Amino acid sequence: MKKWILTAIILFRIGDAFSQQGLVNTNGSPYAKLHPAGMQSVVWTNGFWAERFETCKNAMMPELWRTYTSDTMCFAFQNFRIAAGLDTGHFRGPSFHDGDFYKTLEAVAAVYAVTKDRRLDAWMDSAIAVIAAAQKSNGYIYTKNIIDQRNTGKTSMFDDKLSFEAYNFGHLMTAACVHFRATGKTTLLQVATKAADFLIGFYHTATPEQARNAICPSHYMGLTELYRTTRDQKYLALVRKLIDIRGAVPGTDDNSDRAPFREMSKVVGHAVRANYLFAGAADLFAETGDSSLLRALDQLWDNVVHTKMYVTGGCGALYDGVSVDGTSYNPDTVQKVHQAYGRDYQLPNFSAHNETCANIGNVLWNWRMYLITANAKYMDVLELALYNSVLSGVSLDGSSYFYTNPLAAAANYPYHLRWEGGRKPYIALSNCCPPNTVRTIAEVSDYAYSLDKAGLYVNLYGSNRLQQAGLELTQESNYPWDGQVNLRIDKIPSQPFTIFLRIPGWCRQYAVQVNGQQVPLTPQEGFVAVKRAWKRGDSISLSMDMPVTLVESNPLVEETRNQVAVKRGPLVYCMESSDQQMNIFDVAIPAGMKWGIKATMIGNRPVVAITGQARRKVGAAWGQMLYRELKNDYQPVEVTMIPYYAWANRGKSEMTVWMPLMR
Repeated sequence: MKKWILTAIILFRIGDAFSQQGLVNTNGSPYAKLHPAGMQSVVWTNGFWAERFETCKNAMMPELWRTYTSDTMCFAFQNFRIAAGLDTGHFRGPSFHDGDFYKTLEAVAAVYAVTKDRRLDAWMDSAIAVIAAAQKSNGYIYTKNIIDQRNTGKTSMFDDKLSFEAYNFGHLMTAACVHFRATGKTTLLQVATKAADFLIGFYHTATPEQARNAICPSHYMGLTELYRTTRDQKYLALVRKLIDIRGAVPGTDDNSDRAPFREMSKVVGHAVRANYLFAGAADLFAETGDSSLLRALDQLWDNVVHTKMYVTGGCGALYDGVSVDGTSYNPDTVQKVHQAYGRDYQLPNFSAHNETCANIGNVLWNWRMYLITANAKYMDVLELALYNSVLSGVSLDGSSYFYTNPLAAAANYPYHLRWEGGRKPYIALSNCCPPNTVRTIAEVSDYAYSLDKAGLYVNLYGSNRLQQAGLELTQESNYPWDGQVNLRIDKIPSQPFTIFLRIPGWCRQYAVQVNGQQVPLTPQEGFVAVKRAWKRGDSISLSMDMPVTLVESNPLVEETRNQVAVKRGPLVYCMESSDQQMNIFDVAIPAGMKWGIKATMIGNRPVVAITGQARRKVGAAWGQMLYRELKNDYQPVEVTMIPYYAWANRGKSEMTVWMPLMR
């Protein structure tokens, strides 16, 4: 009883500051250089992200809620009702269904933080009451086990190496912190703290084998955020313990626990599990300053970004494979990996897996690395993934979703791939990506700004309004369609204050003006710093040239040797058959190709396409041929390319990101 009273006191003490806490609340993290603006501080006003948020608010989130509370299509919430004794039946759905519902709840909370829609508040209140009723008195909450134990009499927990129990707990904790910051209510937070206290007790007596049964370790992030919300050290101590025991018993490359975390320098296994692990380790560093964690994270980041990440920011090249370290003269020790990173430079296009959840994990990891270091290279990766391999995961109208995000698609591809055939409203076998995508889009505004003692960092560009404790700023920009950004100071501290503008890694030429006067500035770690005593009405303009550029891959990437991808600003472009009257795989891009810009609509949403005169191979059609004679016969052909995230919104189509280069 004393434990729950103490928790209530802690929550009461932090309650008055909840609205100023960021999505990842590093306000009190001693080893994080930055902290985000508060969850309720930034609102998109118009332009790209305002449109995406409106689609999320009006289409994605309401339909997701209907799906997850349905008792005929998706049974996630129904499982909570059965576990609570409010209904009868058996568990239905994948074992990570609880986590999917928590992500859905988090998406609703994130939208509520901006809109204050009472209807959403009522949705959450009613769902949380059922979740609380389903929780056992000792804090354990995993509906699959609770229902199975009631029906079979079994009492085992965490015995399955493929158990998603801890994963579900982690998303509960994250959702609870977001719900608290959006509403000020502690109802879900109380469920989460009871669940975390159960984990502390369980791991105190668990065998090392039981303790390692934690795939997709979202609970590292969840426990750290719970610590930041309650300031109770026991939650941080558990995160440290869980990372320390990785590799203590035989593990797998697929789960990234073959070796202790601090000894990892490469990643080959399941991309979602790995990226969640890296994000959790970065969280732990922000609180402890353990340099051995950061050393491993730096090596792993270099390995991913420089040898394993797609040009779209996508992660996890392989559907299935064999661990690079798992082969043996004893065949039964060969280890399988799936939805995995694979070997360095192993980046197929047609069969690229790139699960949307893995790409979101890339965002989560890089956001934490950025908060730790204040180095804009992490924001560059975050932005790349966000605009390309995350947004591609949902249709423009917000009604259907990709599980995988390949870099090429062909009608005559000779293999059947899981989750092929375009986006789907509900991915029956594994619907983890839709709620993850929706919560991410609902929360993009939380990545827009960060702060330190010196000033304000402008991380992402797009029209918005910032209001944060003595600081008010208006941003106007048509980014990512053009590189002009205008900032107006509406309220600011009276003492000299620095505004840091991110110069994206893709930008080669830019200019900064203050009140119409050009200011020469040199970027440091990806930012230019404008410091002065500001007054209301002062303005800053950032003009970034945004030409179309061609990108080559490292020649060790065999699939794309002598080919190019096309980028403009943060956006990767693709060629889709919907726009061409030819076989898109016969098109080559001249090195000196002249490009035009064309505003258009896809699915009633505005996009900027690029156009130009490419070359098309002339000769026999591929058909069933394996090889054909090379002829230097090319014809000029007009082509249109669209942003990669917008493909597959006009019916079934073929698509490619990489195209042969004519030098």
